[in-house]
Amino acid sequence: MYEKILVPVDGSEASTVALNEAVRMAKEQGGKLRLLHIVKAPVLDYGFSTADFSRQDVIATLCKVGKKILGKAEAAVRERGLTPECMLFESEGSSAGNVILDQARQWPADLIVMGTHPRGDLIGIGGDTAEVLSESSVPVLMVRGPSIATAAKGHHALDYASPF
Repeated sequence: MYEKILVPVDGSEASTVALNEAVRMAKEQGGKLRLLHIVKAPVLDYGFSTADFSRQDVIATLCKVGKKILGKAEAAVRERGLTPECMLFESEGSSAGNVILDQARQWPADLIVMGTHPRGDLIGIGGDTAEVLSESSVPVLMVRGPSIATAAKGHHALDYASPF
């Protein structure tokens, strides 16, 4: 039985499909959900920047978008009768995979549920996903989302306006 399920959310359809599976599992097993959105601090080359924006402005905008993504995911979970914990994590230097692993250890999670885009084989998975799969001390459920071609056409379950 999985009592504590960690679900990284990024607003993509793959993430939403994984969230739906995590909700189903939590309802069936009486588990708790923690939704995690990671804001990675960008590396900016100030040699090409203007005075119109700063690194802090970019991070603030990314956090604003992250809060919107978390809010929509939380609302979707609440509509299905569960009350998730939500966490926005700002990362400087750490990979998203490392943040997910750290959060799974600290909470501590019994299961990590992540969405992935089908690419035909495991070699095509992203670096953060590969890191979680290879280093997690708890089970990881990878839920297949839509193909990259479908996602590239703009089909997103948690649409949000891009700040860029």
